[in-house]
Amino acid sequence: MSHNMSNKTSKLTILCLFLLSSCTTTMIDRTTKYDKNKVLSNISAIDSSFSELESLLYVDIKNQNMYLLRKGNILKGFKISSSYYGTGSEVNSLKTPLGKHEIFKKIGRDLPINAILKGRVWNGAIANVITEDVDTDFDHVTSRILWLDGLEKGKNKGPGVDSRSRYIYIHGTAEEGLIGRPASDGCIRMYNTDVIDLFDLVNEKVQVWIY
Repeated sequence: MSHNMSNKTSKLTILCLFLLSSCTTTMIDRTTKYDKNKVLSNISAIDSSFSELESLLYVDIKNQNMYLLRKGNILKGFKISSSYYGTGSEVNSLKTPLGKHEIFKKIGRDLPINAILKGRVWNGAIANVITEDVDTDFDHVTSRILWLDGLEKGKNKGPGVDSRSRYIYIHGTAEEGLIGRPASDGCIRMYNTDVIDLFDLVNEKVQVWIY
């Protein structure tokens, strides 16, 4: 091999390694790390009859995770983002409500990924998803909506605290770079691929416990 060919090969190798390194550092880590026994213990402390439910979604506010359970067993874990303003049920508080809920309505079946829903309707707009740690002025609802309804009167159901009338959703977001920490205006945000996956795994009336 000639000296020039050797230099070109070396430069090409360095360039490939640089590009590979760059891609690796910008990839989002979507792995949900958790202690299965601890999660199940925490759910049992809320209501020990949880294993009798065919399906259950448990939102862990402290760790910014959500778990899908089938008959008491964890089927899947997801990273989420709850409210930047903390937890609470008051109207106009922009906080994420605690307590037992259920899925009132599923919206967005068969929509393209990153579709922007305004007033629960898609008008053709597709979000430019931001994977960097950037907080924009928008709180786009994207891809799918799981609209929640409170089950506890005075806590998340009824005048002044009603989760359904507050339009509390589980939904996709354009601010994927903020997933894993509180950043929403009250709803539970998910990665768009995750919320599409979840949408197909749960039915309306499935309970959602937020604690």
